[in-house]
Amino acid sequence: MTASANIDPSARKPHLAEDFDRVARGYDRLCTLNPGYTRHLRKSAQRLGLPRDGQHRILDLCCGTGLSTAALRRTYPNSSLTGLDSSDGMLTIAREKADLGNVNWLLGNAMDPAAAGAAGPYDAILMAYGIRNVTDPDVCLTQLRQLLAPGGVICLHEYSVADSRLSQLVWKGVANTIIIPLGKLGTGTTTIFRYLRESVLEFDGRRRLEQRLQEAGYDGVHTEPMDGWQRGIVHSFLASRPR
Repeated sequence: MTASANIDPSARKPHLAEDFDRVARGYDRLCTLNPGYTRHLRKSAQRLGLPRDGQHRILDLCCGTGLSTAALRRTYPNSSLTGLDSSDGMLTIAREKADLGNVNWLLGNAMDPAAAGAAGPYDAILMAYGIRNVTDPDVCLTQLRQLLAPGGVICLHEYSVADSRLSQLVWKGVANTIIIPLGKLGTGTTTIFRYLRESVLEFDGRRRLEQRLQEAGYDGVHTEPMDGWQRGIVHSFLASRPR
């Protein structure tokens, strides 16, 4: 199959953990080539709106190699962090990062974090590039609301281009000319990067994901944009559990 060939995101989702295992060693290097990647994660962490010096309990869901965990640690240095991911390979890289401090790393499915030991209640949940990958976003969002303390905040740091034809064209151009070729060069495979391209194109628009959050029982649902080339492509979707 060629690097430009399409891939069926729904059929690939059951295999994502093993796909991420295969690219784990090169993942951080690829992410640093994306202008604004780590800065945008910090933006979403800051948008949780917690007092910086507080001792919060925060769940970093779909934490991967810990890049989002690092954004949380930098923003909330005194907080207790739990990082959960379904890829053991990605978690292995995360555990090797001494600068993240004491993090409770859990291997588990984002559809049921409590089953993996993420019992809550949490003051906040950051889910970076994760809600697009779960098998049932509505069930997942309901589960996550139950893990939040009353008034607790969730941020979905996620791609969403369905509402904008221009954003779709920019995303396809970047994926085809940069992400997939560099992914192949850096990891020897294109599977996860072709999945990324197609899953972003098929995923909810901003209004639909906001609607999902409202239907799952969240308050204060709103979206804040990123800057740079990812403006209109990556967003912070924010909401809270009713008090």
